[in-house]
Amino acid sequence: MVEFMEKVAKTVDSEELTVEERNLLSVAYKNVIGARRASWRIISSIEQKEESRGNEDRVTLIKDYRGKIEVELTKICDGILKLLDSHLVPSSTAPESKVFYLKMKGDYYRYLAEFKSGTERKDAAENTMVAYKAAQAFDEAISELDSLSEESYKDSTLIMQLLRDNLTLWTSDISEDAAEEMKDAPKGESGDGQ
Repeated sequence: MVEFMEKVAKTVDSEELTVEERNLLSVAYKNVIGARRASWRIISSIEQKEESRGNEDRVTLIKDYRGKIEVELTKICDGILKLLDSHLVPSSTAPESKVFYLKMKGDYYRYLAEFKSGTERKDAAENTMVAYKAAQAFDEAISELDSLSEESYKDSTLIMQLLRDNLTLWTSDISEDAAEEMKDAPKGESGDGQ
């Protein structure tokens, strides 16, 4: 379902996804990521128990398996984050869609922060906060629009559109900077905690 919804999202250039399509995309990714997150938590718990028992052979096997789960988690998160930055956030015109996608972006950075370590964890946590704060600010601004006079409403709507455009630019810049840093990082600094 994820692959199908990715194709739907990528075909939308000038129009945004419908509410139903947006929800299907979200559910598809939640199901895929949820299973991996649960697996990661279980295997991490087993790893701690085996370490406390001194079973080094089992710990080695468990760490290898945990690493595979982390690769899958990273691939899933990177996939939806790329889709959000390249297609969904830029094409969203409805404020509700923008808030939805920014919150979704925060969620997937949070999922990365759950298992990453070092600089990767710090970056994911910072990106989580940026996305959540942007979504919250945008949502609060939308809720205030109803109480404005017509002239103020027009001015505020224009400002909101400019903010939306800036958020789109900033989030794509952040993603590009992170990709550039990863490309320039020395090969030994994977930050996967192994």
